Amino acid sequence: MRYLGIATLLMSTSLSTALFAQNPNDLNYNVANIQADATRQVSNDEMHAVLYIEKNHKQPAELAAQITQLMNQATAIAKKYPQVKVETGSQTTYPVYLDDTQKLKEWRGRAEINLESTNFKAASQLIAELQQSFQTQSINFTVSDEQRKKVENELIIEASKNFQQRAQLLTQAWNKSGYNLVNLNLNTSNAYPQPVMMRASVAKFASAEAADSQNVAAGESKITVNASGSIQFK
Repeated sequence: MRYLGIATLLMSTSLSTALFAQNPNDLNYNVANIQADATRQVSNDEMHAVLYIEKNHKQPAELAAQITQLMNQATAIAKKYPQVKVETGSQTTYPVYLDDTQKLKEWRGRAEINLESTNFKAASQLIAELQQSFQTQSINFTVSDEQRKKVENELIIEASKNFQQRAQLLTQAWNKSGYNLVNLNLNTSNAYPQPVMMRASVAKFASAEAADSQNVAAGESKITVNASGSIQFK
């Protein structure tokens, strides 16, 4: 009985292994790869801006004090616009030397402030006020996270339906009775416009009093959901 039990165990193990080895081969039979997309142009509803100050001074301590004072003033001004998210950016201080010499001329400091808002009017007014002391480095527009997620969820459904439609057409073209889904991958991609780089001489918004008349062209971004996968004909 002991030998019979061992033989039975070995037979069962061999049978299970053989069945398991056949499963991957089954998936390589009558398998087709399909890809489908769903795309939508979405209006940009979020503004991003980077403003900066640059100051020179022979004394680094005095330079730091001037920059700190201007940054504190900017923070105080920004509090009047709760619709705008304001963050301090990078700050650097470095020496400036005389031409062709290693003699120290002065120190130069630079500090940035980042703005983000879905309220273009409020952001434009804040930029107008800050430009009394700051210069505008860049302004660009994107789709907000909330809007992007909403559109992506809708496109996932649309891309899935497009995938199914292509699978059905391919099934009919090959005169098959139906198909089984083997795998499906859903990927999203967003194409945003490049930031608008601005010089101090041309990057002036309207004054705070006249900011209501400032027109902002936010443009659009393209959001795409790709559905790719494999089906197996029945």
